[in-house]
Parts: sequence; structure tokens; C-alpha cells
Amino acid sequence: MIRIVLRLSQPLLLGLLLGACQPDNPGKQTAAAAAQQLTDDLGRHLTVPAHPRRILALAASMTEMLYAVADTATIVGRTQVCDFPRAVLRKPVVNSYPLDLEGLVRLHPDVVFTTDGITSLDDAARLEKLGIPVYYQKYDKATDVLRGLRDLGRILGRVPQARRLTDSLAAELQQLRAAPPVGPRPRVLAITWQDPIYVYGQNTLFTDKISLAGGQNAVVEKFPQPYPALTREYILQLNPDVLIGGSFGKLDSTFFRKYPELKRIRAYQTRRVFAITGDLMERPGPRVAQSVRELQRLLRP
Repeated sequence: MIRIVLRLSQPLLLGLLLGACQPDNPGKQTAAAAAQQLTDDLGRHLTVPAHPRRILALAASMTEMLYAVADTATIVGRTQVCDFPRAVLRKPVVNSYPLDLEGLVRLHPDVVFTTDGITSLDDAARLEKLGIPVYYQKYDKATDVLRGLRDLGRILGRVPQARRLTDSLAAELQQLRAAPPVGPRPRVLAITWQDPIYVYGQNTLFTDKISLAGGQNAVVEKFPQPYPALTREYILQLNPDVLIGGSFGKLDSTFFRKYPELKRIRAYQTRRVFAITGDLMERPGPRVAQSVRELQRLLRP
């Protein structure tokens, strides 16, 4: 029998031993190390690439936030209602309601951003089963919008850009908050629909914005729904000083013609019935200070 003895040098032997200790799939380990473990505003845990290169929002407000913070070349699509800034109109459209799942998947986003109440958790679960993480944000106060912008900056590797924007917005909001009062805070009722009459409830961002503008939400009761439907009797009891939802002429020929008894509220009697820019009112995004400023102009004739 012939014996063959291999004499290995010490460095080569050390290299073989170290190699044996390496994981079977180093690529998988590298990918895991490059991922972000996040918790969104709904307390959901998700894994997102460390440097997302393809991103998409399913809420118009969130699209505005991405354009304010992200590298816009990484934004791969928009929803059918996203129209600001105008540059977004050049992006492919994905219907958000009902969700165009196939159209979204074709865009291969690394992560999808949305807001509470816009995208259902069922739709989010369907996307995540396909390997597309969905990150939710939620806003109760104007400062939550600023926090959301900073979170986006951290997730997308755009911290300096987000910080410059939020510092500027924080200064604007502080300036608005510091404006001297011109009298008692008017009680403001903001309607979102006429039949039935849906309004901005106490537990909405509107409550904080109208407070920053120098007023107060006429709806002080906290309903389970953020946008409760109110009866005419309830609105008469509220007797708001200001009504937001359309110009006096428009609502006089529609809303108050349908509900003539509401002409008894103080807002109608004093003709303090105003239209407001819908996008600013409805979208909690980087134009939040502009929205507060518009409300302030209405309350400070």
C-alpha cells in the first residue's frame, strides 16, 4: 500500500480552517447585513433594503413628501390622484383604489410608502407576500409630518436633505404659532361631504392646524371615526363661527338649500363661509405650513 502524505504550509492550513467556518451562503448574509429593520407608525415590523433604489407612494401626500426628500430618479410611479409637484405627472400611474396589484408589481419597487387610512392592511399583506415591504405613516399633529419627513430621510439615506426641510418648516410653524391673537378663537367646522354631512373630527390633523392658525375645531367630542357624520341637530348645537367647505355663494345654493335650517348657525349669519384649497387641507405633507397659513388668513380678515 502506498501512503501519500501532504505537507501543508501553516498559512495555507489556517486559510482552509477559516474557510470551513464561513457560512454556506455568504451572499445571503451580506444582503441581511445591508437591510434595515424598521417599525412603521402602525407598529408593524418590516425589512427594507439599506439603500432603496426604486420607491413608490400610494398616497398623494406621501408622494409629495418623497419629492421633497428623495432622489426623484428613484421614484418609479404615482397614483391616479398624485398631481403635485407637476414633475410627478411624468411617472407611470398605478391605481391605488382599488389597488392595481399587477401594475404595481411591474414597477419592481424596493419599498412602498403610504399613510394610515389610505391603503388597507389586506393590500399591504398581499404586497408583502410578493416581497414588497409597505411602510405606513400616521399624523395627528403638524409636528408628526415633520417627523415623517425625517424618517423618510433616514430610510432613504437623505438625512441632510430632510433635516434642512424640516428645520425650515419648524421655523415657519413656530412663526405662525407665535402670531398674536386678534380676539377669541373662532370655532371652525370643516365639512368634507354634504350628504350625509361628514366633517373633520377632533382626532384629525385639522384640529392641530386650525389651532396653529388661531382657531379651534368646533367638534370637541372625540368620535370613533376621524371623519364623523353629523346630524343637522348636532351642527345647530355646535353653532360654529366659521364654516369651511366651499364659498358662501356655492354653499348657499347647494348645502344650505338642502339644509335650510342650518342657516341659523353663526357662520351663515355672518357670512364666514369659506372655500379652501383641497390639496392643502387634505394632504399632510411638506406644504403643511402653507396650509396653516391659508387657514390663518381666513380667520384673520
